[in-house]
Amino acid sequence: MIVILKNHPDEAQLENLITWLTDQDIQVHPTVGASQTILGLVGDTSKIDMDLIAALDIVEDVKRVQEPYKNANRKFHPDDTVIKIGDTQVGGGNLTLIAGPCSVESEEQIVEIARAVKKSGATMLRGGAFKPRSSPYAFQGMHIEGIRLLLKAKEATGLPIVTEIMDGSQLPLFEDVDVLQVGARNMQNYALLRAVGTTDKPVLLKRGLSATYEDLLMSAEYIMAGGNNKVILCERGIRTFETFTRNTLDISCVPVLRQLTHLPIIIDPSHASGKANLVPPLAQAAVAAGADGLLIEVHNDPAHAKCDGPQSITPKAFDTLAKRLRNIKAACEAAE
Repeated sequence: MIVILKNHPDEAQLENLITWLTDQDIQVHPTVGASQTILGLVGDTSKIDMDLIAALDIVEDVKRVQEPYKNANRKFHPDDTVIKIGDTQVGGGNLTLIAGPCSVESEEQIVEIARAVKKSGATMLRGGAFKPRSSPYAFQGMHIEGIRLLLKAKEATGLPIVTEIMDGSQLPLFEDVDVLQVGARNMQNYALLRAVGTTDKPVLLKRGLSATYEDLLMSAEYIMAGGNNKVILCERGIRTFETFTRNTLDISCVPVLRQLTHLPIIIDPSHASGKANLVPPLAQAAVAAGADGLLIEVHNDPAHAKCDGPQSITPKAFDTLAKRLRNIKAACEAAE
C-alpha cells in the first residue's frame, strides 16, 4: 500500500499517522520526491482501513500495490535511484562504463587493463577473483590474491572495483571492494542476498538465465529488505532456444524495468553474446534504449585469456566503442 501525501503536510499529523501505522506492525518507508511525498507501507496491510487514511487532511490518495516487490517498486519510489560510488555514480543521467577482464590473472595484466580503460572513459573496473564455472576443472579465479591485485589496480588508477561474491561467508574478504556483484547463478541464492543486504555496499545484481522480470525484482527485494537500497540491476542475457549466441540479450528489459522499478539498469553485452564482434552493436543498442550503463569485458590478450577470451574486446576496441557510446547518448538526449 502507498499513501500519497498533499504538499507540505502538517508535521504533527504526519508523525501521528506514522506512529499509528507502526503500532499496527507496518513498516513505513517515506520517499520525498520532486513533486510529492509518498509513504510506502510494507507488511500485512489487509487490516488497514484505506478509507480511514484517505479521510485525513494530509492525505491526497491511497493505493494498494499488487506486485509482491515493494521496496524495489517504482510506485513506492517514483524518482530514479542514483547510487554514488567513489567519485562517480550510477543513474541520474550518467553513462556508467564498467570495464575489465573476466578474471584477474596477474598484477601486470589487471593494472595494464585498468589504466587503458580509464583512459578511454571507464568509471569502474571489473574483474573476477572468485569465478563460478560450469566445469569444476575450469579456472576458478585467484580468490583472495585476485582481490589484492584488484586493489593494486585501484591504487594505480583510482577506479572503484566491482567483483563477484559467491557466499556470505566471504564478506570479510570484500571489505575494501566498492561494489559486490551477485552473479546470474546466484540471483536466487537467498542466503547470499540476505547477507549482502546487511551491508552498506552497492550490489550489482545480475538477472538469472531463466529469470522473469518479477524474479529479478524479488531478488532485489531480498537485498533491500535487509536495509541495503543500493541495488543495481544487470541484464546479461537469458537462455532461449537460440544457440548462435551464448545467451539472448533482452533489450526490452530497459524500458520494461524502467516502468516497474526506480533502480538503475545496466547491460552486460559480453555475456549476452559470447562473441567479441557482437559486443559493440549490442552495447550501442543498450545505450539507445536508455540503459544507465554497461558492463564490458576487456582483455589485453583475449586469445590467451584464462576465462571468456572469445567475448572479450581489446583495450583499443573499447576505446573506439566508448567514443561511439558517448555520441549515441548525446544524440538521444538531444532528441528528447
